[in-house]
Amino acid sequence: QVQLVESGGGLVQAGGSLRLSCAASGRTFSSYAMGWFRQAPGKERKIVATINSSGSITYYADDSVKGRFAISRDNAKNTVYLQMNSVKPEDTAVYYCAARYGAFAAVERNLYDYWGQGTQVTVSS
Repeated sequence: QVQLVESGGGLVQAGGSLRLSCAASGRTFSSYAMGWFRQAPGKERKIVATINSSGSITYYADDSVKGRFAISRDNAKNTVYLQMNSVKPEDTAVYYCAARYGAFAAVERNLYDYWGQGTQVTVSS
């Protein structure tokens, strides 16, 4: 069993930065690939970025976040991060982290085993 707790969300002005954190319980965090998803009001939850279990491979879902967001992890601290720079109003959403057992991440929501409760990010223009 893995419990995930996100933090770091809040209200930020366009062009600003936020760093989201997702702390995982348990001693097997390094056995899980991780993903960050986001869900805007009235829209489906979508993948933002993924990272494999060792942290050596990252993936960003689309061009809108490439170069602005960075996913990373610290397996010694059981934590995965999402650094968000140059944020835009369209980044407003609830951000969720998710854990998938195994070395390799996935983009499909249904392939993740555990989810956090989400953290709200609101970007004002």
